[in-house]
Amino acid sequence: MTGPLTYRDATDEALAGWSGKGDRRAFDEIVTRHGPFALRVAARVIPDRLIAEDITQEAMLRAWSQIARFDPARAQFRTWLYRIIVNLCIDHRRRIQPGQLPEDYDAPDPSDSAEDKLATTERNKVLLAALHQLPARQRAAMTLVYDEGLSGAEAGRTLGLSAKAIERLLARARAFLRDTIQRQT
Repeated sequence: MTGPLTYRDATDEALAGWSGKGDRRAFDEIVTRHGPFALRVAARVIPDRLIAEDITQEAMLRAWSQIARFDPARAQFRTWLYRIIVNLCIDHRRRIQPGQLPEDYDAPDPSDSAEDKLATTERNKVLLAALHQLPARQRAAMTLVYDEGLSGAEAGRTLGLSAKAIERLLARARAFLRDTIQRQT
């Protein structure tokens, strides 16, 4: 026997192919494998944890409904899923007023993740608040390049932009963060 013995052993592309033919167990493995990643991405773009969870769930539903159109020759599965998540986050951000934080907004709880545990100083709290004020595309570019380790070209392909456009988004985001931190500290 030459193929994988279990869904857990299968590649993302194989799981996507099986899912595209209606195999729900294959898609369950995709959700298990990529669900935490999807939530991390959504939570970095949308500061409200409950909304980020809703977006993650919607992203998985959308992935299931569109998976037959996934083309492994054009993108890796994770990149394809990331694009769905970011698009949903951008759509959500467009529906709310730009720069408006939710009434119940509070800096993320430092016990939520290892990244948040670093946010113990006042400067880091200011930085986190400033990150949440970034436009969704700038935050998405920062997440891809700095958190996920993608190159500018890879981030550009994921967001449907050129590498130069990613550089401009990153430059604007860094300038905004620098100015915000200087004003607050």
